[in-house]
Amino acid sequence: METDREAHIAFLETVHPYDTLPREELETVASAFRRMEFRPGSLIYVYQTPIGGLYLVKQGAVEITDGNGGLVSLLGPRNSFGERGILRDGLAATQAKASEQTICLVLPTPTFKRLIETYPAFERFFNRKRGEKVSTDIATQKVADLVARKPLACTPETTVLTAARMMRDAHVSSLGVVDPGERLLGIVTQRDLSNKVLADGLPTGTAVAAVMTAGPVSLPPTALGSDILHIMLERRIGHLPITEDGRFVGMITQTDLTRFQAVSSAMLIRDVVSAETLSEMTAVTERIPQLLVQLVGGHHGPDVVTRLITDIADAVTRRLLVMAERQLGPPPVPYLWLACGSQGRQEQSSVSDQDNCLILDDRVTAADMAYFRALAKIVCDGLHACGYAHCPGEMMATNPRWCQPLRVWRDYFAGWISRPDPEAQMLASVMFDLRPIGGGGIAMFEDLRAETLAMAAQNSVFVMHMTAAALKHAPPLGLIRSFATIRSGEHRNHIDMKMNGVVPVVDLARIYALQGRLLPTNTRARLKAAEEAGVVSAAGARDLIEAYDLIATMRLENQAVLIKAGRAADNFLAPSDLSDLERSHLRDAFVVVRTMQSAIGHGRAAVS
Repeated sequence: METDREAHIAFLETVHPYDTLPREELETVASAFRRMEFRPGSLIYVYQTPIGGLYLVKQGAVEITDGNGGLVSLLGPRNSFGERGILRDGLAATQAKASEQTICLVLPTPTFKRLIETYPAFERFFNRKRGEKVSTDIATQKVADLVARKPLACTPETTVLTAARMMRDAHVSSLGVVDPGERLLGIVTQRDLSNKVLADGLPTGTAVAAVMTAGPVSLPPTALGSDILHIMLERRIGHLPITEDGRFVGMITQTDLTRFQAVSSAMLIRDVVSAETLSEMTAVTERIPQLLVQLVGGHHGPDVVTRLITDIADAVTRRLLVMAERQLGPPPVPYLWLACGSQGRQEQSSVSDQDNCLILDDRVTAADMAYFRALAKIVCDGLHACGYAHCPGEMMATNPRWCQPLRVWRDYFAGWISRPDPEAQMLASVMFDLRPIGGGGIAMFEDLRAETLAMAAQNSVFVMHMTAAALKHAPPLGLIRSFATIRSGEHRNHIDMKMNGVVPVVDLARIYALQGRLLPTNTRARLKAAEEAGVVSAAGARDLIEAYDLIATMRLENQAVLIKAGRAADNFLAPSDLSDLERSHLRDAFVVVRTMQSAIGHGRAAVS
């Protein structure tokens, strides 16, 4: 027994993350492992059966398949398996079979979970989630950098009427109350004026001293933003004065914190809205790559990053529509400008072309079409100038095919659903991500969407063909714990994190939306809605969302690295640039996606 323990210790010292354990803990863990041998072809565990522990291959090879028999991976010595089932519900998430004479060490589940809870290295290694994405921007900033403006103050003798007018004129919600030496005595807020003056019927000549909060808690300019957050949360206050040697030097409010969080994207949208020329707008959109770097560096989740960047594209589009109408005059009939693709899903990154279309009121005449052709040209060319390149496939409103009355759009969708040939599948996959951006005909789209989803969900053949098309985008998995990288050309030995990374999940979410007649277009929102509607299991949705978040995050992080290096952002990632831990997590995420593809493919086969 002692010989086995020493052998286990010697082996574990060569395996990460066991090599990070203190010696005493390593000896304890080595004693907890039990040794199991498997003949070639024998099952180690079966899909959806209770799994008794974490398996670690010491010798031999193990074949991992999903619930439908699809090959997921071939594992060799020092590879672990079984953790996903343990961390989810205790049931095996895959099936494992020895492909040759194999020795595994099995760590009991309670010991494995204790290591996860006790040692960060274990939690990082086995947990695919990269942690809750909480921005560190505010927490790590000095308070002095967060003060939005010169402080506004009054004296204790100032009347409440004067104080109210000072707040109104300066567009603030609070004042510092100071003595002649600017020493802080208290603060008065709009809530004080409402609750203590108006509510109690006090005269407008009442002195501020009667209603102010005296001796309020304050912070120095050298404090950190985290100090602000802690005090506001603990004391449930929305205004925090900043003092230096007792002097009132600033005021931080919850509004200031919110403004700081979104200042970059908000400022870009503000500048877009106020732009009077196309050149002014292009100067704004040229700052988007730096915004992406800032957002990624602030540890915002990928859904937040892509949403904020898409909001800018939406603002640019709407501003161009205003400019077009100013040039062309009012539209002859109601219209609706819609985005599809990544903008439609609110998932744009620093690399994006444009996909859009126009739905026109059915009263449009042949003569009216000249107006909308001109409008489409102004907007699409403007988007191109702002960095949103013309769609190579001409899926834009400038293409007469995608600038049509509502009745034609109804015919389009009906035709694609009833005759799902390859072109119909491609067009439907794009057009099912439509989202209104500008114009006044929103009711046209809502009716069209409801009708289309109903038709699609009822046509199992169409859904089957859409599913088959979606499965053509496969995660880049090699068999022996590696990635299937691009083999030649400019991006040799890289992974396409768009087409083989995020797109497979986007496609799965779209199929779930069709099956469940779900309204969201955003991928993450579709997955959550699919879970709520019972289209996909809670465990499957959770796994897929976690996998999608990790893939999307690594894609954005890679783009940020390229931008900071002075290069154009793209979607190609070299696995060799990742740490062993990052490669392991990325591969696990791809395994989840492939497993979910296999599941939906199996369902498609059953339908047929």
